[in-house]
Amino acid sequence: MFYRILSKLLDYPDEDLLSVVWEIRERMQQGVAFDPSERLVLSSLLDYLESKPLLEVQGDYVKTFDLVPEHALHLTHHLFGEDKNRGPALIDLTEYYKEFGLELASNELPDYLPLILEFADSLGPDEARVFLCQWSKVLKQLADNLDAAQSPYGPIVRLVEQRSRLVKAAA
Repeated sequence: MFYRILSKLLDYPDEDLLSVVWEIRERMQQGVAFDPSERLVLSSLLDYLESKPLLEVQGDYVKTFDLVPEHALHLTHHLFGEDKNRGPALIDLTEYYKEFGLELASNELPDYLPLILEFADSLGPDEARVFLCQWSKVLKQLADNLDAAQSPYGPIVRLVEQRSRLVKAAA
């Protein structure tokens, strides 16, 4: 449930998302998958989503993720840019998904963070961490970039980055 919720929050905001903010809050409060600091981060983004009209939230989202390459949610972009080596990385990721029975729609790139999180949610906690650890440096850089821009999405990406580490930090 943790990664599925983050996936929804990092995807393009629409009426459907705003209509389930209350449900996300409820699941977050009831679920043992979230520690108190994670709940605070999620609550902050949910407050942001509810504080503005949908068109403004959508405009902010586009300005953040679609117009600033350093904020791209396509993770291989951060590794390869538009280099020819990005193609094989995307193919490898698509093949990896297929091994688990996930078939992508023809218009989806496999490195889109919300898709990666949807997939991670289908795995057990340890499997998800191992899968996501390959992206931890990219996630850290993306979170740093979003934090520098004071984006409300930065802390959400930071949660993913923290969970992607193979060794949990001592509490």
